[in-house]
Amino acid sequence: MDPYQGRRWVIILVMLFMGIIFISRLLYIQVLDDKWIDRAEKITHSQKVIKPSRGLIYDRNGELLVIANQVYDIWVTPNKIGELDTLELCSVLGLTRPDFDKRLKKARNYAPYKASVFIEGVSQEDYGAIITKLKHYKGFETKKNTQRGYPHDIGGHILGYIRKISAEQYAKDQQEEDPYYLMDDYIGITGLERTYEYELRGKRGSLKYLRDRLGNETTALNTEYAEEGKKLYSSIDLQLQKYGEQLMQNKIGCIVAIEPSSGEILSMVSAPTYSPRGLVGRDFAKTWSELSKNDSLKPLLNRGVYNSNYRPGSIFKLVQALVAMQEGVITENTGFTCNKALIGCHNHEHPANVGIAIKHSCNPYFYQVYKRLIMRGESGSIFKDSRIGLTKWRKAVKSFGLGTRFDSDIPGIKSGNIPDTTFYDKWYGKNRWAFSTIYSNSIGEGEIGVSPLQMANLAAILANKGYYYTPHLVKKIGENGDKKGTFKKRHYTVVDSSFFTPVRNAMEQVVLSGTARQAQIDSIAVCGKTGTVENKSFNDHSVFIAFAPKDNPKIAIAVYVEYGTWGGTWAAPIASVMIEKYLKGKLSERGKKKEKRILDAVILTKHSDFKH
Repeated sequence: MDPYQGRRWVIILVMLFMGIIFISRLLYIQVLDDKWIDRAEKITHSQKVIKPSRGLIYDRNGELLVIANQVYDIWVTPNKIGELDTLELCSVLGLTRPDFDKRLKKARNYAPYKASVFIEGVSQEDYGAIITKLKHYKGFETKKNTQRGYPHDIGGHILGYIRKISAEQYAKDQQEEDPYYLMDDYIGITGLERTYEYELRGKRGSLKYLRDRLGNETTALNTEYAEEGKKLYSSIDLQLQKYGEQLMQNKIGCIVAIEPSSGEILSMVSAPTYSPRGLVGRDFAKTWSELSKNDSLKPLLNRGVYNSNYRPGSIFKLVQALVAMQEGVITENTGFTCNKALIGCHNHEHPANVGIAIKHSCNPYFYQVYKRLIMRGESGSIFKDSRIGLTKWRKAVKSFGLGTRFDSDIPGIKSGNIPDTTFYDKWYGKNRWAFSTIYSNSIGEGEIGVSPLQMANLAAILANKGYYYTPHLVKKIGENGDKKGTFKKRHYTVVDSSFFTPVRNAMEQVVLSGTARQAQIDSIAVCGKTGTVENKSFNDHSVFIAFAPKDNPKIAIAVYVEYGTWGGTWAAPIASVMIEKYLKGKLSERGKKKEKRILDAVILTKHSDFKH
């Protein structure tokens, strides 16, 4: 008997056992476990992301407001850098030594063996001077890129800006069901760039390759083309926006102009403004720092929507009159004595009706109107009666879009304040306030807060005799697209359209022979109302709203000039030349004289002197 027979079977069994294990493992790896399929694909396949072009932005007439400029990014791979003359390279790149060291440290921390952006957004002009010298330095390379460009350098607050996605934004996106962004992507931060980020960013594509054992890309397998972002056709009129920014130079305030028949914003000027060209490319950080440190003028603030603490002043008398007629506490022929013992006023003809009271902006008249709205005799207690009256009054006023945050495409919109009973209970205590405590609301002062956008919308409501469309900035999305459906819906006030006729007629008289003669335009019937908003220290703020022409209005406008004193002094003439420019395309000789006076004026402090 063979003494090694047993051992032979042991060896055979061991080999069979090992073979079974090996085959089972291969079966598991190749068939049952998906992760190894993914692993194999990662080893043999390569994929490059194709970034889409960001959508362009146009004005209402098809003029480009935001374009794509070709620029160059400078990349660095820290481990490839040899010995270099750092000072000379700083001179080439236009960097200080501390800035150079800071950027290089950031690149090393990111990945010393991997290329990352060192300087972004080098213009074609600067690139020509840099590239001839940069090629002598190891570890540095350039890549083509695009960045936002602004042919007309206007509308910074409207258009907004884009910036590289932050770590917080990236982390939030990665938690979404279908994450989109990469760490070096750009994203809309303010303005239309932010509101329409999804539409503007487009859809990224990909290019897949086979790789050999050395990792070299060999065969293209599949290409999924990127889809460029959609074009935005804004409601802004380029020429009107440019003109408004010109008029508001050396002033603090804003202009908001709306097309009443659609709610489309024709112009939104916030002054002081800033150049959108400064917030792109390599100068972004420097420009941003300078703008954000300007605490006195706050150029980054969009006063048209963000500042909802402006008081409407005498313009609010229009709303008081309309609500009072609707509630039946007065008629258009109701008269009151101009009793200056109640509240201060200037000398004018007897306010025998609503029209005369509006024309001369009679304070005692609207003191009595507001008193009738608040003190309705529905309770024996003046405190409870005032609560009932204020609640009804507030509901009616809010139907004008006041004290309301519009569901618009304009970022940063605030609601303002139309005070309610809760508001006054916190201030004075429950049953400790009445009409006599809050009567300053009667003339648009007190605790009422509005934004210029709301005031322009009020002008649109008056133009439309009782309704408005939500103010918005985009006419359509895409070549064959449309605006959002919510922007096509009419919002009606609680006031019947018939009551708007005497108020509109009075507004026409305000311009023809009242406090807004500076708003007159040859051959165009302008309806307006001035406001002088009280300021704790001289000067008051100059405010004016208007619409024109009176029949079939094409434009509604609100102008605020901080420290401009009387509404008729600065706000009214600014509005009139804006209206004339929009409706006629040019100014009359009278308009040119107003324009020169406006352009020459410097109104930047509360002690501005207008005697020049």
